[in-house]
Amino acid sequence: MEAWYAVILEPDDSAWRVIVPALPEINTWADSPEKALDMAREAIALALDVRREYGEPIPRSDADENGARLERVAVTVRAA
Repeated sequence: MEAWYAVILEPDDSAWRVIVPALPEINTWADSPEKALDMAREAIALALDVRREYGEPIPRSDADENGARLERVAVTVRAA
């Protein structure tokens, strides 16, 4: 079964912090965004295994099967 989880990569000095909102126990870092995503995949798999082992709930996939994406957009805000 494939599941999708939102992952936030947050720059911090020379590293990238990984945040997985559905799995707050995950706390990992890497030195590039690509490595951070690899670390996120490993951390998510481990967190799900641990939850399953201890009978804890497994969060539902938080992206739809159609490939929903989270993007940031810039907008200009007019002065008041």
